[in-house]
Amino acid sequence: MKTSTKIIVGFAAVAATGTLIYLTRSYNTSRRLRHISNEGYETAHDILYPTKYNRAKKLHYGPVLPLDDPFDNTY
Repeated sequence: MKTSTKIIVGFAAVAATGTLIYLTRSYNTSRRLRHISNEGYETAHDILYPTKYNRAKKLHYGPVLPLDDPFDNTY
């Protein structure tokens, strides 16, 4: 095989790989956005797809029930 043919085949392989990666990422992004839009206003993006490095240990998803009187210490 000639050198020019090898170069053309190499560029074609790189272009095909780049196109495949681009299409895969755009499909995954659109799938996530469709999932978020189907969930509704109550479910935010950070709850469905939380960042793992920024999550606190005592982070609580869901409703938080307040105490009746925050200054009453008689449990």
